[in-house]
Parts: sequence; C-alpha cells; structure tokens
Amino acid sequence: MHADRSAPPRGEPGAVHVILGADRTRIVLSGEIDADLGTDLHQATADAEQSGLPIEVDTHHVTFMDSSGVAFLARLATRSQHRVRLLRVPPTVRFLLEVTRIGELLDVVDDDAETQFEARGDGNLLS
Repeated sequence: MHADRSAPPRGEPGAVHVILGADRTRIVLSGEIDADLGTDLHQATADAEQSGLPIEVDTHHVTFMDSSGVAFLARLATRSQHRVRLLRVPPTVRFLLEVTRIGELLDVVDDDAETQFEARGDGNLLS
C-alpha cells in the first residue's frame, strides 16, 4: 500500500480556546483556522463578549487562516468595548491583517513581555 502523492498534506486541525483571566479574556487559536471552526469561533466571540473584559488573541500557533478567521477577528474588534490585542502574530496571519486592512482595527503586540497572563483562580477555561 502506498500513499497518494497527489493529495495535499493535511495540516494541524484548528482549535479555539477561551481563557478567562482576572483582568482580560485570552482567546488562543492554533492550527488551521477555517470554516470548520465556524461554531467554535462564534462561541468564542459570545464568551469573550459576555465577560466584558478586554480581549487578547494569541495566534502564535496558527498555521493557516481563511476568511472565517478574518471575519472572527473583525467581529471581535467591532463588538468589544475595548481595543482587541493580537499576540505573537505569525507571518501568515500578519499578511491577512495587512491585505484585508482588519489590522487597522486591532493592536498587534510583538513584545512577549506584554503577553504574561494569569488565569482566574478557578481555572476557568472555555472551549
């Protein structure tokens, strides 16, 4: 049995995690952020909105993002009471921010020192 060489390589499945902190909400995205995560992205938006805290999105482990991910970031930026911060943005995501101009609605933080995060004492992780 041999592998089908014409099939495109499978990327890392995408994941969305919402972590409630003492003073902000962190959304961690990883893998392929695409239409398959539509429900998860909508739920993350709702969870973050409900917290009422400033929102930061860690994109360090994103390997691919399509229009679903861009729409998610735009939705967060327009619905949040605070300016949304993007942390550790990889080149693929940075390119999309520039091309779509969504980056103008968000703060991109390059300094790792600013990304220290302390989750709530109850360990509240929403996903």
